[in-house]
Amino acid sequence: MEKNTVRRKSGMERIFKEYKTELAMLLIFIVFFVLISFASPYFLTRQNILNVMSQIASTSMLAIGMTLVIITGGIDLSVGANLGLAGMLGCMVLMNTQNIFLGVMVILIVSVVVGLVNGVFIGYLEMPAFIATLGTQQICRSLDYVISNANTASKFPDAYSFIGKGKILNGALPFYIVFIAVMFAIFIWVLGKTKFGRFLYAIGSNAESSRLSGINVKFNTMMAYVLAGLMCGFAAWIMTSRLMACDPTYGDGNEMDAIAAAVIGGTSMSGGKGTLWGTIVGVLLVGFLRNALNILGINPYWQGSAIGAVIIIAVLAEKLSKMRIKKAK
Repeated sequence: MEKNTVRRKSGMERIFKEYKTELAMLLIFIVFFVLISFASPYFLTRQNILNVMSQIASTSMLAIGMTLVIITGGIDLSVGANLGLAGMLGCMVLMNTQNIFLGVMVILIVSVVVGLVNGVFIGYLEMPAFIATLGTQQICRSLDYVISNANTASKFPDAYSFIGKGKILNGALPFYIVFIAVMFAIFIWVLGKTKFGRFLYAIGSNAESSRLSGINVKFNTMMAYVLAGLMCGFAAWIMTSRLMACDPTYGDGNEMDAIAAAVIGGTSMSGGKGTLWGTIVGVLLVGFLRNALNILGINPYWQGSAIGAVIIIAVLAEKLSKMRIKKAK
């Protein structure tokens, strides 16, 4: 009996030690959620919750990809522009052909190609991730406006709205929530149970040691950016399906919310540390924080300051934690 109690305690201690950042942010989110629920009668309503979930659906996809690349010690500033360009090209094809399958395939292919370009530049040509993805960001955003001539693509087949507006279980559950849950489940498994996931952590911790131990650093780094590109395609698909249109401004600035979600969730900007469990908390915190500011009637221009402050606090907390660990040693 005592042995079982000791095992449970040691297991809980290990979980708390490994996921202390994620648990801390979860606690902050719960406290914040409760406080805003008391502050506004409109916050904790089914309609408002679903509204927030629909707004963060695309951010969730971008945040998954962003978490992968940050774990390797990189960053992808092009995810918002990738979403915009892939969505526009796919929606123009969809508008002109009325072929849903073809339109979706174009969205996914374009987004993966952009991710592949980033991956080759960063993984194989060893360009700094910040510079490489900043360049592709500007190229994608420019091409988005040039190709569309700054016009909106619309008039899609009604069936295209299913992933963004469709519901299952007799209308009780929006399909996009199921899609998000499945994507997170897949990549939580990838990071935690596959060699590829372990390689990403190793690369982020020490790329040179990983190379000497036999890990193909260039290929695996490239693949992180390819998957980030694929997530941009899914984000574009969800967003355009929900809005049944695609405007050249779609995705503008979304990279910052994706970075915020990953960092707030405990993913280290220096690489080698982070989980998608934390990213889930980060996505929810960013989404509901924006929503709360709107409901409370706070000037929307303060939203950026609020998100920025939370990012700084999260990074500072990680820094202080590392300093305490060093002092303890």
